[in-house]
Amino acid sequence: MIPLWFEFLWVKLARLRPVSSAQGVLLGLVIALSGITAGQAHELRPAIADVTVDATSFTMEIQLSLEAIVAGIDLQQVDNSNEAPEAEQYDDLRAMPPEDLEQVLGDMWPSLVPGLKIMAGDTVITPDIDQVTVPEVGDLDLARDSVLRLTAALPDDGTAVTVGWIAKYGPLVIRQTGDGDAAYSGYLIDGQISAPLPRDSVAQESGLLAFGRYIVIGFEHIVPKGLDHILFVLGLFFFSMHMRPLLFQVSAFTLAHTVTLALAILGYVTVSPSIVEPLIAASIVYVAVENVFHKTITPWRTAVVFCFGLLHGLGFASVLGEIGLNPARFVSGLIGFNIGVELGQLAVILAAFLTVGLWFGRKPWYRKMISIPASILIAAVGAFWFVERVI
Repeated sequence: MIPLWFEFLWVKLARLRPVSSAQGVLLGLVIALSGITAGQAHELRPAIADVTVDATSFTMEIQLSLEAIVAGIDLQQVDNSNEAPEAEQYDDLRAMPPEDLEQVLGDMWPSLVPGLKIMAGDTVITPDIDQVTVPEVGDLDLARDSVLRLTAALPDDGTAVTVGWIAKYGPLVIRQTGDGDAAYSGYLIDGQISAPLPRDSVAQESGLLAFGRYIVIGFEHIVPKGLDHILFVLGLFFFSMHMRPLLFQVSAFTLAHTVTLALAILGYVTVSPSIVEPLIAASIVYVAVENVFHKTITPWRTAVVFCFGLLHGLGFASVLGEIGLNPARFVSGLIGFNIGVELGQLAVILAAFLTVGLWFGRKPWYRKMISIPASILIAAVGAFWFVERVI
């Protein structure tokens, strides 16, 4: 359902009387943006598992949405609870007190544990639940991250351990920590299995594999998961159909977020997400509103886009912080992630050009009938997010 404030805005835009094809494009944008706004709070994040392997035992502590797994949501197909056929069951579980959800998990565990793929050599490892930590109910519009601690005994053969789970359980971040620079992290999708985790040291992966894996992570952080970054890039796109303004803005944005991404990952810059996330939403509002009042690029526009790029770089760093950046592959991982982000941004611009710019960009009414209304819609969503994130 389209929110009433979007319907009101659409009525106002309809008075501009664009041709029917352009109006159809804008209506599609209204529906898409309303879906983004309505579904943002129910977004489900990848599970993050910290694994410890020693000579005789295996321990895995997973931060995840228990409700999604218990409800049977296919997290390979959706990353938002509202999009799943099991949405009602998920909401019921989300409203359960911690002790009730723990009881449901215990009852269902025999049917859930076959979805885990834990092996020591050729031996299947079946872990038991050692501890469950479920937060209090809180805001029902927000996903609840519980912590599940699993343990198992390992066979006395010294074989390495591999970890994963079925694709339906969604993306899984695996982290195995060690002494000094010895650390392993893996981002597993589509039922993938981790690298072998040795018992007497920490697994290492090739530089080329780490490089490619972080490219995928960076791309996916923009498309499809980075809705706020997508809207910011669309704000840059709708400023002008000329290549020079777009090139200036994207270059400034790229340079800025590359700098803060590296500084934040190295630990030189630390800013709370409670500050960064509202400011990212504010950056969306700014670029979209300026699209309405300026036809040509100004020096301060490029400077402001650069400053907002610094903020987005801090947002990117929070993602890498959650996933973990293998210190042994720090440079290749950081470069790969940044390349993935840039490819994601280019994909957004290309999609916008093929959808709107190619067909209507040269029309005399393009700015009045498409660019300005689209920018107003983007600003409205950014303003909604700003208020939501501040409150």
